[in-house]
Amino acid sequence: MIVDAIKNGIVIDHITAGHAMELYSILELDKLDCTVAVLINVPSKKKGKKDIIKVDTLLDVDFDVLGYVDPNITVSIIKDSKVEKKLEMKLPSTVTNVIKCKNPRCITSTEQELDHIFKLTNADKKIYRCIYCESQAK
Repeated sequence: MIVDAIKNGIVIDHITAGHAMELYSILELDKLDCTVAVLINVPSKKKGKKDIIKVDTLLDVDFDVLGYVDPNITVSIIKDSKVEKKLEMKLPSTVTNVIKCKNPRCITSTEQELDHIFKLTNADKKIYRCIYCESQAK
């Protein structure tokens, strides 16, 4: 399989196998008017298998979302067919409007315009809690 090189865009690499479509949906890549390549179960020396997403345009990506979904992701910013910058993700300390609080008594259930903000409380177990009601994200 041959996937053309990107002139200007981003490559989201080292995605845990099977998670590329989740990122595709969260980042709303289906709304873009450019080429998007989603490669699933690509052989990897480090991980065995991985997923990759190539986007043939420069976009403003919420890196906290990427770090929340998979903190092992790397993002390469491509300009003029060269890697301009390579970023490594990590678990963000807070995420906003990525997770929705499931607690029906939480203020976010009644105040619809209120942001859903979750704070990382245990990095080893990837546990996030709502800042308003302390409910654990599921």
